Amino acid sequence: MTAVTSAIRLLIIEDSSLVRHGIRTVLENEPAARRMEIVGEADTAATARSAVEQLIPDVVLLDLRLPDDSGLNVCRFIRQRLPKICVIVLTASMDDRSIYEAVVAGAQGYLSKDIDPASLIQAIADGHAGRPVFPGDVTSRVLNSIRENQSQQAMLADLAALSPQEQRVLATMANGHTNKEIAEIMGLSDNTVKNYSGNLFAKLGVTRRAQAVALYLRHHPDRAEPSADSVGLPALRS
Repeated sequence: MTAVTSAIRLLIIEDSSLVRHGIRTVLENEPAARRMEIVGEADTAATARSAVEQLIPDVVLLDLRLPDDSGLNVCRFIRQRLPKICVIVLTASMDDRSIYEAVVAGAQGYLSKDIDPASLIQAIADGHAGRPVFPGDVTSRVLNSIRENQSQQAMLADLAALSPQEQRVLATMANGHTNKEIAEIMGLSDNTVKNYSGNLFAKLGVTRRAQAVALYLRHHPDRAEPSADSVGLPALRS
């Protein structure tokens, strides 16, 4: 028999005693799980945090819905305090948003409670070995969501980098005004508005007015005041 010291130490964080019993039964009776040892259980976020620090498991099986706090907050706690612990979410919520939030919180895996015993055991072994554990059909979608969010964060950073005056020029531009009209509205010269426009285009990484306005409206959809000849979007006049 493999020595206990070489076993994968598991902590189950789940408020349902029935589910905890089911996981324990699987891991105690499946030959493939002979190198896995359940060192503790927790049914609330508070007891989970305490158990994690006291037991320092190798792998945590974590439910997202706990009676006193979100499992995501427990995951963040683990990643901040003991980042070497592998957190695998085991839940009934398999929507992309929940998976995405778990990944951002630091989960190394995300599995459905409908998983079969053999797959659960393999997932624990993979997670302990440092491999990500996600259903194949959601991995690409979640990765795309993460890339999309990173792209949006970069856009927000670019917009935030604009000076107050450049932001006012862009906001007025998004309302469909020409450079000449912007100059009149803001009490500036035409050349000054052109200079502000050129600077904000460079900061946003665009070359055309329509691109700059599109970025602005993407993050401020309620700011534009459509002109009479537009439907849904401001007129983009040169």
